[in-house]
Amino acid sequence: MLEALSYPFIQNALMAGLLVSMASGIIGSLIVVNRMVFLAGGIAHTAYGGIGVAVFLGLPIFLGASIFAVGSALIIAMITLKHRERMDTFIGLMWAVGMAVGVVLIDLTPGYNANFMSYLFGSILAVSQEDLWFMGSLLALIIFIMTFWYRDILAVSYDSEYANLRGINVRFFYTLILILSALTVVVAIKVVGLILVIALLTIPVYIAEKLSTTLYMMMILSGIFSSVFTLLGLYVSYEYDIASGASIILISAFSLFLFLGVNRLLAR
Repeated sequence: MLEALSYPFIQNALMAGLLVSMASGIIGSLIVVNRMVFLAGGIAHTAYGGIGVAVFLGLPIFLGASIFAVGSALIIAMITLKHRERMDTFIGLMWAVGMAVGVVLIDLTPGYNANFMSYLFGSILAVSQEDLWFMGSLLALIIFIMTFWYRDILAVSYDSEYANLRGINVRFFYTLILILSALTVVVAIKVVGLILVIALLTIPVYIAEKLSTTLYMMMILSGIFSSVFTLLGLYVSYEYDIASGASIILISAFSLFLFLGVNRLLAR
């Protein structure tokens, strides 16, 4: 593995894995405490429509996926704030429509013959310098927002009614969390694909939640666990020549089961 570090694409993959892992740790914590896992899954699959638009119009994949994901996040925020009882129906509808739009537009693109598995299960080894700039900028934005508005986001995440009574703009922060989740989902698709992205956003968070007493600590531990799982997954992927996205998730799942087993033994 050490000799592989001399290759630029391996260096890019490692950097992308760390950047996305830290972003996923922070945003994944917000997704879990706000009970938005299903919403994030809907956004991830809707983003496929943006991939189709980008391919059809010859635009950067991240641009098309980001626009579609943020647009779906805004629609979901508007609907769930007013009609929470219909949330599952609307998310399921957007999930299906986004995927359908992506498939149709890619089929209509003349001469396009890409490997769709890279979108479904990730293609971290194909990360470019431009992708790294996008990932780094997103992580910097997330850290800035969490530093500046941590207490407000904390209040909205755990007790929105109390936050509203304190004069906090619950609608704004709820929408902001969904937008950041959408952008994080987009960059995570590059690492593990849209099929596995929810696992990357939730497995490290579940472990961190059991070891944390504050949201701040949960975010830090989630980022660390996610980074470790990603690096180990890349190592296993390189050594055994298997898909990197699937390898990362299997390492994460194995670590979760190991954690639960050790936790149960210690509880006896």
